[in-house]
Amino acid sequence: MLEGIRVVELATYIAAPAAAGIMADWGAEVIKVEPLQGDAIRGMFKNVSAANVEGNPIFDMDNRGKRGLAVDLRNPQGAEALKKLVLSADVFITNVRPGGLARAGLDWATLHAEKPELIYASVTGYGLTGEEKDRPGFDMAAFWARSGVANLTAPKGSEPFPLRVGQGDHTTGLATLNGILGALFERTRTGKGRLIEASLLRTGIYSIASDMAIQLRYGRIASTKGRTEAVNALNNFFQCACGTWLCLLTRHSGDIFGPIARAIGRPELAEDERFLTAKSRRANAEVLVTILDEEFSKHDIAEWGRRLDEQDVVWAPVQTLAQVAEDKQAEAAGVFVEIPDGEGGSGKSVGGPVRLPNEDGTTADKVRGPAPAIGQHTEEILRELGYDDASIASMRDAGAIN
Repeated sequence: MLEGIRVVELATYIAAPAAAGIMADWGAEVIKVEPLQGDAIRGMFKNVSAANVEGNPIFDMDNRGKRGLAVDLRNPQGAEALKKLVLSADVFITNVRPGGLARAGLDWATLHAEKPELIYASVTGYGLTGEEKDRPGFDMAAFWARSGVANLTAPKGSEPFPLRVGQGDHTTGLATLNGILGALFERTRTGKGRLIEASLLRTGIYSIASDMAIQLRYGRIASTKGRTEAVNALNNFFQCACGTWLCLLTRHSGDIFGPIARAIGRPELAEDERFLTAKSRRANAEVLVTILDEEFSKHDIAEWGRRLDEQDVVWAPVQTLAQVAEDKQAEAAGVFVEIPDGEGGSGKSVGGPVRLPNEDGTTADKVRGPAPAIGQHTEEILRELGYDDASIASMRDAGAIN
């Protein structure tokens, strides 16, 4: 879908590389630019893992199908080559802070003046304006904590807990991709690129936009409650006889409780005055949850799935990631892909969130190659930019490239 689009990514960790990674799956030519020692996330498992594990599935997932160039941006020859590369691109994605980019002549104003059609995507913790625009921000700090998501998510009275690796980053990567695609479409009409500004903070707040809208309108928001204090006790979690938890949800119109009461074999509960309305169910939430707990503990998840499906009730099992990895529906939906390792083998990983079906039954979204080694394609890319053997040797002697 994006064949013919060249993307240059000057970024580390996850959020910005995730956006470029999806573009690579969709057919764009993506060149990943790293410092000579490589993206810091390459060493993540060596730095934090107690187990002797090989490879880096986090890096492979977001960087598959890209070509790799390693260059010292602080070296004048390196900065010159990188600028030449960026000016050959359609899209430039970066999470380098503005000051460092300006020193290398890679700031938005400079590049826009030299190539007005370039689309420039900036990914930061806190945005490009304001007193804190240069503050470093990782997803647990900017997306999770500063945005209010951590506080809102934790049940009232409990301590804050960390989000999982890259959760805020990947959400921000999708937001960045959204802006880039809009700019590519706009460019077909105007011939001009634009600045795309994505931040972990803004994306984090948008991820809880429904609650934030309530806060802004009424000046207050209900806290996240425990199971027995839920505003709607029917939108809840119940443990089955097999030990698996079941997520139960109601629709917002029609017969709310009747289908659930029939599914559990207690149709009379739907006529019980304690549970007739949303307000009465909320007032008697603890009693209702206790009753439902007792009923759901009588059968395993498979039986409850059958009964709830018969009544067209919305439900889902609360799965572990080990169970998700074996989920047949996830497989059918194209969730999983194989990433080649560059040595003749491959490993199972996660596909992008959108499937692009072709009429012949194939998909336009697909893994197009392994993640690059540090600087794997440096000489190849420099030659494409017009550098000859002597120029490349000069850059190597000056420490601009490895």
